[in-house]
Amino acid sequence: MVIDLSSFYNVPRQMDRFFDEIWKPSMISQRRNAYPPVNISEDVSNIYVHLEMPGVQIEDVDITLSDGSLVIKGNRKHDTGNYYRQERPAGLFQRVINLNVPVDAEKVKAKMKDGILDIVVPKAEEAKPKKVSIEAE
Repeated sequence: MVIDLSSFYNVPRQMDRFFDEIWKPSMISQRRNAYPPVNISEDVSNIYVHLEMPGVQIEDVDITLSDGSLVIKGNRKHDTGNYYRQERPAGLFQRVINLNVPVDAEKVKAKMKDGILDIVVPKAEEAKPKKVSIEAE
């Protein structure tokens, strides 16, 4: 009589794989939370926000600046057709970017070209670094 214990010895590996799958966030939730992808950078004078939104029309995007936050809302319309796989998200989206510095709201500019939305948010004068002069005594 032969007793096969191979499945018993694989239990630790199977348990590890099971817990890895439970704790791994799903790709769908990651895509939904990260749409549209955004890059944020700054220099002394401005904050630069770049969003990738292929297939989104300008009239379907709304940008609002309020209470130290930049809110970008939009709608990427669903494409028609029968798909075997569709990875580009569609539907309503919203990204909220906390600016954390005073900004000059009157000078904010936004441009959209080839599915890339570029927003330039000028910092207010009080947020810019000031050079302090040293007096000799």
